[in-house]
Amino acid sequence: MLLLKNLVSLPTSGYIFYMDTNDLKTYPNPILRKVSEDVGGVNDATLALIRDMFRIMDEAGGIGLAAPQIGISKRIIVVSLDEKHFERLALIDPVIEHASEDTGVMEEGCLSIPGVNAEVTRPSKIVVRGMTRSGRMVEITAANLLARVLQHEIDHLNGVLFIDRLSEQEKKRIERELIVPEAARFSEKQTLL
Repeated sequence: MLLLKNLVSLPTSGYIFYMDTNDLKTYPNPILRKVSEDVGGVNDATLALIRDMFRIMDEAGGIGLAAPQIGISKRIIVVSLDEKHFERLALIDPVIEHASEDTGVMEEGCLSIPGVNAEVTRPSKIVVRGMTRSGRMVEITAANLLARVLQHEIDHLNGVLFIDRLSEQEKKRIERELIVPEAARFSEKQTLL
């Protein structure tokens, strides 16, 4: 099915497209391995991108999304959790300032690696600094699920996937399973054109 996208030109930041869940980038797309660029501030293009990110995340049933997952190599994440009243948290240029030595294990999945879940060890508590949609700098102390989602999404900004946090053997096993289906999907798409 052909989808037409509205193109909006914004002089200070390039082009922003109207996006949907078909724009989710999946493994092994190279943008998922790129370190994202700093944004530096908030403008209309940034706010439009954040709105699209929340919509795409909601439509895909996710609880977090990073801009590289929709093909935009910018340091922006969105999170939607009931925990700590962060139902609609967007952070621009987020940085983990501190991570506890205490760790926890929890099953993770990823919209960019559909159908794969694995137990991942991460710090239990973190402190994150970043800019909100209003341009205000904030520092967030997070624990439990919020800490995990923030770490997962910030990893995306650094070109790191949750499978990189697994043992080398487990990561290679998952990668082998993922590459064959991706190649098959690509071939099918070409045939349909």
